[in-house]
Amino acid sequence: MLAVVSAGIAPGLALLSYFYLKDTFTKEPIAYVFKIFMFGALLVFPLMFIQYVIQLELGVTSHFVKAFLLSGLLEEFFKWFILIYLVYQNLHFDEHYDGIVYGVAVSLGFATAENILFLLANGVELAFGRAVLPVSSHALFGVIMGYYLGKGKFTFNTRKKRLWISLSLTTPIFLHGMYDMIILSQKYWGLYMVPFMVFLWWLGLRKVKLANTVEKYSPQKKVV
Repeated sequence: MLAVVSAGIAPGLALLSYFYLKDTFTKEPIAYVFKIFMFGALLVFPLMFIQYVIQLELGVTSHFVKAFLLSGLLEEFFKWFILIYLVYQNLHFDEHYDGIVYGVAVSLGFATAENILFLLANGVELAFGRAVLPVSSHALFGVIMGYYLGKGKFTFNTRKKRLWISLSLTTPIFLHGMYDMIILSQKYWGLYMVPFMVFLWWLGLRKVKLANTVEKYSPQKKVV
């Protein structure tokens, strides 16, 4: 049991630490980051129930519906809602990169809880594959969500603000849906997953760099 829980937690904490330390300016309070992480973890249980009921009642068999609606839309919307409700107006969210920190925190909280449940049911020998694919993909969805949320937070143009906030939800939904579609395709899924994950890492790390660049050239910020 301890080995399974440790294997389930380790990749999430490692990735959260990585993106947390990528913040080249004022670091976010660890206690608040962990709080958002825990809220993400608590999402797993109600979402599993909702997904189960929808599949049971509606008899969902379509890969598209499972990928883009049951997984992509439901999971990303509730993570996004936590960020909007608990983080967006919080005083700690005072830099563009902060959106990435909190986006990663809520996403990895969800991914970590999901990972522990999966490993308990299927065995610790699957831990490496889970770390490489679902856990890291959730982290990168969180990077992208937080990046656009940060742009929306610090844009004063109302029209652009709405655009960035909309992208903070729709882009992760689309990417999450594409990820699940590849998984559900089963046959030759690995041939599509490798370039998709390479692209996802490239996109996520690019957003990290861009967010830090914005802070670097902000006259109010100082490197710590």
